[in-house]
Amino acid sequence: MGKGFGELARARGIIKYSLSPFEQKAFAGAVSLGVPNMFRRFRGQFLRVVPPFIIGYMIYDYVETKHKQLMRKNPADYENDV
Repeated sequence: MGKGFGELARARGIIKYSLSPFEQKAFAGAVSLGVPNMFRRFRGQFLRVVPPFIIGYMIYDYVETKHKQLMRKNPADYENDV
């Protein structure tokens, strides 16, 4: 009765080109083009990503050490206890 998926509307004047998945090379240029591109992208984003992480870790480390210092008991407060 009804039309199947992909046959719901007719588009005129649109040309579609496609290549069969069996004729494509899945990893064509992955090593020769992909690896250098990965290093280029990494180098481009390094200064945007790494400094906030370093600053965040330094703040975290400072707060943790300060918290441990404040949670210790002062031995001078207990000298007169017998």
